[in-house]
Amino acid sequence: MIEIEFSDRQEKIIDIVKSNEPITGENIASRLNLTRGALRPDLSILTMLNILEAKPKIGYFYNGNYKNNNRNKLTDIKLEDIKSLPVVVTSDTTIYDASVTMFVENVGTLFVVKNNLLTGIISRKDLLKASLGGGKPTDIPVSVVMTRLPQIIYCYPDENLLDAISNIVEYEIDCIPIVENNHEGLKVVGRVSKTNIISYIYEIIR
Repeated sequence: MIEIEFSDRQEKIIDIVKSNEPITGENIASRLNLTRGALRPDLSILTMLNILEAKPKIGYFYNGNYKNNNRNKLTDIKLEDIKSLPVVVTSDTTIYDASVTMFVENVGTLFVVKNNLLTGIISRKDLLKASLGGGKPTDIPVSVVMTRLPQIIYCYPDENLLDAISNIVEYEIDCIPIVENNHEGLKVVGRVSKTNIISYIYEIIR
């Protein structure tokens, strides 16, 4: 089991929901004198961790079955310990070949590298847009549609699970490359996705 150390605001959100469930996000924000948008990352984290349960058109409920009997903290879980192998392609890989790689590897995001250094990232949505935009998928390289640095959100191996969750929620992305700095650029050493995170949390709280 895991004992999670929450921020003061997250603790207040939990207390408000406990005392007023069901309660909407707008009402929670009003009680804290904040906007609904400002609370979105906190509510998403608490829902992802199964602390709160969100029911459409009804509001948030406190999940009384959540267990926290261990002294470990969420911020002590390093990305190095839960990352999975990155799935990479090169910038001259075609849209077609990238789609095949994504299907075979059963992932939703590919990292584009040169000499194992991160240069871009491409998602299912990017591939779909490219395929529908005209031209032959077998002729179009992923470099045409990929997101490039410095627009890519990434993390380092010594960052913690809460850092990854916060980035995924704030930037509304599905997967984050884990990188290390070297004198030439960012070396890709892993990946952390929503699936990684949810699977890990499920194992430690069930």
